[in-house]
Amino acid sequence: MLKIRLQRVGRKHDPSFRVVLVDSRRAAKSGSFLEILGVYNARKGEPQFDSERIKEWISKGAQLSGTVHNLLVRKKIIKAKKINVLPPKKKLTEKKAGV
Repeated sequence: MLKIRLQRVGRKHDPSFRVVLVDSRRAAKSGSFLEILGVYNARKGEPQFDSERIKEWISKGAQLSGTVHNLLVRKKIIKAKKINVLPPKKKLTEKKAGV
């Protein structure tokens, strides 16, 4: 299955990402992607996408990662609701008596 997801590039403490089309069995850091579909600089916050190619790959069955889905919704490339990508909060456990 093909996925459209972020691949981190750049230096330490300077997060910037490529939006890549990759086989879902490959690791994000492996570097083996099929196509670069855009870039996202997290410090500047303004993503740049090749919207026509993204729409084409989605129509062919490529799945979006949660963060990429939210970025595309924000840029109004796709019409959908945002997805909550944060992990659920864990409940605090009570301390044991006598400890």
